Amino acid sequence: MKSIVKAIAVTALLITSSAFAQFDQSHKAFDDLLKKHVVYVNNGNASQVSYAGFSRDRAALKAYLDAISAVPEATYKTWTKPQQLSFLINAYNAYTIELILTKYPNVKSIRDLGGTFSKPWSLKFFQLFGKDTTLDNIEHDMIRADGVFNDPRIHVGVVCASIGCPMLRNEVFTAEKIDAQLDDGMKRFFSDRTRNRYSADSKKLEISKIFDWYKKDFVKGFKGFASLEGTLGKYADQLSDDAAVRADIKAGKVAIAYLDYDWNLNDKR
Repeated sequence: MKSIVKAIAVTALLITSSAFAQFDQSHKAFDDLLKKHVVYVNNGNASQVSYAGFSRDRAALKAYLDAISAVPEATYKTWTKPQQLSFLINAYNAYTIELILTKYPNVKSIRDLGGTFSKPWSLKFFQLFGKDTTLDNIEHDMIRADGVFNDPRIHVGVVCASIGCPMLRNEVFTAEKIDAQLDDGMKRFFSDRTRNRYSADSKKLEISKIFDWYKKDFVKGFKGFASLEGTLGKYADQLSDDAAVRADIKAGKVAIAYLDYDWNLNDKR
């Protein structure tokens, strides 16, 4: 009798695992919503999000989030690294939108959603891999963890619903495209002169605070990023139209200053 019960349990587990293994790696449900509610601005180098539109389609967003939350960690671990990273970035972005919707339209900044002694990124408002989880868990403990993905470009992938953030793409990240998408995201971010630019007045590179907060991610040598100056040199063509200035940026001769971060909601009213 015990052997029969055990066999039934194993069969049920295999059926469940097989069902979860069918998670849609194209993330089409979220992709449809992004295409519908995210608009590019600033020559395609920034974006605005229609949270009102997402609010109307909240049931569809929640259905996607339910599918994300239902994936067992054991299944996730069988995926390729590009599949895992795409999954985590999409989950972060989708849950960030859901967090905004919990108080929308009465929210001007994601920072308004934290508690007296907590930040919004430390709120346990969803489950992932069967555990109560936070946005910080996804970004810092899973994506940025040493030896897992080792890719500083993720900072243009995860988006914190603010104007100062890199743009939220109007498409999901997928395993087949994520490398090109992150490269494209870096170029677009550095091309947006409201957030990264060379100032002829100060003779300095005025860049996003992201490169101050996460400088250590850009000096480890991962994906060819071995220093902040070297990172800026890679994107000198985006930072200035002046050939002489670009040459100085590539040579690491331009001083750096950090811009104030705009935490206002990236909302398309």
